[in-house]
Amino acid sequence: MKREILTAICIISALPALTAQEKLTLTYEQCREMALKKSEELLQAKNRVHQAELDNKIAGTAYLPNVSGSAIGAYILPDLDMMGMELRMRGTYMAGLSLTQPVYTGGRINAGKRMAKIGEEVAGEQLRMTRMEIIVEVCNSYWSYVAVGEKVKMLESYVVQMDTLYGQVSTAVKAGMATENDLLRVEAERSNIRYQLQKASNGKEMCSMSLCRLIGADSGTAIEAADTVIATCGMQNLAAGIEKRPELKMLQGQVGVVEQQLRMARAEMLPTIGSSIGYTYFGNIKMNGYADAGGGTMVPYSEEFREGMGTAMLSISIPVFHWGEGRKKVRKARYELENAQLELEKNRKLLSLEAEQAANNLEESVFMIETAIAGVKHADENLRVTRNRYGAAMATLTELLDSQSQWQQAKSNLIEAKTQYKIYETQYLRATGALE
Repeated sequence: MKREILTAICIISALPALTAQEKLTLTYEQCREMALKKSEELLQAKNRVHQAELDNKIAGTAYLPNVSGSAIGAYILPDLDMMGMELRMRGTYMAGLSLTQPVYTGGRINAGKRMAKIGEEVAGEQLRMTRMEIIVEVCNSYWSYVAVGEKVKMLESYVVQMDTLYGQVSTAVKAGMATENDLLRVEAERSNIRYQLQKASNGKEMCSMSLCRLIGADSGTAIEAADTVIATCGMQNLAAGIEKRPELKMLQGQVGVVEQQLRMARAEMLPTIGSSIGYTYFGNIKMNGYADAGGGTMVPYSEEFREGMGTAMLSISIPVFHWGEGRKKVRKARYELENAQLELEKNRKLLSLEAEQAANNLEESVFMIETAIAGVKHADENLRVTRNRYGAAMATLTELLDSQSQWQQAKSNLIEAKTQYKIYETQYLRATGALE
């Protein structure tokens, strides 16, 4: 018995933890920031920017001298015979430093440096593009969540209206002022609205899960959208420029890279000049033998060599003949440059068309909002008049149900028009490269 009581107490104490659900009230801006901080794609793009910065710095080191050191130790057997003397190299060592400086490379180093700089700029544009894509995805999820949430509220209000109407018709049937068929029609309409409410609630749950995924929250987190009042402003003659689009800048960067590749192909046909200086020290080289001390007397002789020496060199390499390989590489690079330029022009047209379409969608969405607002006003007034007429037995149940259905559709149209405006607004900023 005591065990059962303890178990019941544990279950009761755990109920708040089981039923409590984390709830976040978030604005659209807050969702954006959370998604940008959490996004793995954005972190990868930032890493690529850092890599490109390092590549640029690495390319810059090609202008600088290259200093290297070397050390060699050797134990050589047998000893070498050098004109009757014995050269012993047991434990010989050699150490040195050398400095190499490119003097002229035909433009290879400059071309490589420009390519690295372009790569850094392209990585920055890739980061911008990734950021924009995340913002667009958050925008779609957030405002879709707002739209479905507002529809749920509207349908809940509609359910209340249908419940009230059902009570009125039920009373009228009992009083003999309405038929059972009228009551069945109201019941069928009420069931339909409840079905729509359940469907909208399920859709809201799916939108919530999508938004949670983007902002890095648990899928079970309850989110409340703070930006339910959607402010819109009339926009006309929108600019559809694409010069700020990261895709365009990346394509321009690609053309720049191919131009540098063409310069490098030409540089391979030019001479290269380099200089170097060095210093080497060697020791533990011994020469053993016999030397004439005079009068034909031979005495043992031994000498150890420990010496240092410096060097200075200038080298020139001139390509003379290799079966036209250099000219063929240049021609190939020219074709690649032409293809890159054609790709740039093709995509410039497509990006311009996308920007124009985005501007048209945004302008049309403003008109749709104005039309939806007018439709809601008319539907509200029509529903009010029809209710009064129905209460005075001057309108049929069919007319009342039609008025309520029109009111529901008008409300839905306004919700969709406003939220679609926010989505089109973000898409327009994305298409013109102004989304930050």
